[in-house]
Amino acid sequence: MGHGRKKKRTHAVPSQEEMEKIPKTLVVKSGGVGRSVGALVSDVRHVMEPNTASKLKERKSNKIKDYIAVSSQLGLTHLMLFSQTETGTNLRIGRIPRGPTLYFRVNKYSLAKDCLKLQRTPHVSDAEYKTSPLIILNNFAGEDKGKELKLMTAMLQNMFPAINPSAMHLSDARRVVLFNYNEATGMVDFRHFTIVVKPVGVTKGVKRVIMAKNLPSLAGYDDISEYVLREAFASESDVEDGPENSVTLPQDYVGRGNTKNEQRAIRLLELGPRMELRLMKIEGGLCEGDILYHNYLHKTKTQLEKEARMRQIKLTRQARRRQEQEQNVERKKKVKSRKVDTAKNEKTSDDDRGDDDDEYGSMSGADSDVAPSDNSDAESEARSVLPKPTRTRASADDFGADEYKESDDEDDGAPDGEMNDEDDYAEEERKPAKRSKISKSATPKKVKLSKPSNKRK
Repeated sequence: MGHGRKKKRTHAVPSQEEMEKIPKTLVVKSGGVGRSVGALVSDVRHVMEPNTASKLKERKSNKIKDYIAVSSQLGLTHLMLFSQTETGTNLRIGRIPRGPTLYFRVNKYSLAKDCLKLQRTPHVSDAEYKTSPLIILNNFAGEDKGKELKLMTAMLQNMFPAINPSAMHLSDARRVVLFNYNEATGMVDFRHFTIVVKPVGVTKGVKRVIMAKNLPSLAGYDDISEYVLREAFASESDVEDGPENSVTLPQDYVGRGNTKNEQRAIRLLELGPRMELRLMKIEGGLCEGDILYHNYLHKTKTQLEKEARMRQIKLTRQARRRQEQEQNVERKKKVKSRKVDTAKNEKTSDDDRGDDDDEYGSMSGADSDVAPSDNSDAESEARSVLPKPTRTRASADDFGADEYKESDDEDDGAPDGEMNDEDDYAEEERKPAKRSKISKSATPKKVKLSKPSNKRK
């Protein structure tokens, strides 16, 4: 039996250190934007693949702090933020986490679907987005250019991974991102292309035979020469694909017949989107900080020095406040730990005291069990010797009665100074106290008020 075919890897897997060096850009929108701007955000994400979050779903309430919080976990290095206002569409490109930030005004833009509609045979392939695009910066260099262009050049260049021509595989170069600076208008043009390789020195009919996977239909021709001679004229693209525009492939490239050491012409087909950008200002931080450049506002040297002093004072106050907060936090931690230790010590002392009370209570309880049995006889003798308590009877006058029969004063057979309790209580129950008589004269009389007379004297 034959052995199965073993597939060999044609590319090396990047290490962890190399993956950390690759820049990753997060493309999001801020606030409420229209449907067309949302589609533009999706197209720009498609351009930045594979080093971006293509399926990210952000909310209107998300802020820059939310993206900064997850940037370290996801390894993000740049932020592209689209927003829309009454004046137009804006784009902010910032370096995470400390800036700087470039503010652009999007004057014009075209979506990817609009660019593909202009082509007769649009070229679309998902395999091209598995590798990062190459970046081309045109007309940015020059001694007469300002510092803002140098900073813009460094920012745009660092958004894409660096390439090493000696170690790079030719098949990884599938797309191109172009930034072109127009000195006359001050605009930056953004374009996105795919790289197409075609044969050189053959007619259009032969190109179809060479590049097509299936042979063309020759049913309408008597001989193949008719097909070749019919397509013998040169088109505009054939003129562009002359010997001066051809290259020799150093490695095998994607496509049929694109092998090493073959002469091929390089063409670019636009994928979209398109944008026309104008640089408005540059801030030192991430969407905040000092204004390093402004397209419309220009400040004098004195104003810049004053702003620098105010900025230094603000930073000093922030550092001082941060130090005070750290000291307060440390002090509160110490106080809290001291309270916890005190509570633990009090709890242990209460436990020890409770154990001592339990021991003392057990001892006193044992003594109390023995005491009643020894002194019970003495207590009974003391009760017999003590005289009985006597009751004194209240007089009738105390109750407010006018007459009271003095039958109770008779001798009941008890000795002087003592009373028979049973007879006394029985007689009191039978004869309740009489209510005092209230004279009619004590009741208030009604006074009749006479009406005032209207007669004059």
